[in-house]
Amino acid sequence: MSLPPNPRQQLRALIRQRRKQLTPNQQQLAATQLVQQVLALPLIQQKQHIALYLANDGELDPYPLMQALWQQGKQLYLPVLHPFNAGYLLFVHYTPDTLLYPNRFGIPEPLPECHRVLPLRQLELIFTPLVAFDQAGNRLGMGGGFYDRTLAQLPKDSTCEVIGLAHSCQQVEAVPTEAWDIPLKQIITPEHMFEF
Repeated sequence: MSLPPNPRQQLRALIRQRRKQLTPNQQQLAATQLVQQVLALPLIQQKQHIALYLANDGELDPYPLMQALWQQGKQLYLPVLHPFNAGYLLFVHYTPDTLLYPNRFGIPEPLPECHRVLPLRQLELIFTPLVAFDQAGNRLGMGGGFYDRTLAQLPKDSTCEVIGLAHSCQQVEAVPTEAWDIPLKQIITPEHMFEF
């Protein structure tokens, strides 16, 4: 007897397909528009330690944004699979010269050298990728739970802002949620800034 399809997996497959259908030109335009959206945020001037990600699987590409933030003297960090604590992320200092190596999912990441790891509580802003989002700020990730588990470790009094980045085509009516999901207070697309 086969199990009924999981609604989260179905939605994930649908939106990943939708995202992959964007042309290189559409992706490039979206990445450029993202820079304008983020640099217009008042909070960006106050934040120094900022985590981003390297685009994979059709995700909105934050690399042009990284270049703009480096020009402003910001310290940037990339998520790295935790080598000893499975299912969690570390954030490692990232510069234009940082060497990258594919992780077990084939995603490039820097080596988690101790002196380059920033403790989660010291991050001031985390831009997170996502597969789908809805009007309530619910986020559907790739299914590994890495961001949810890691973000759940932020202290209650943390002033770190967590903002999702996505293409507009990733917005859906409703994301099926689970108890461990952490909704976002803000999601930015190339065309809109959503606050929840």
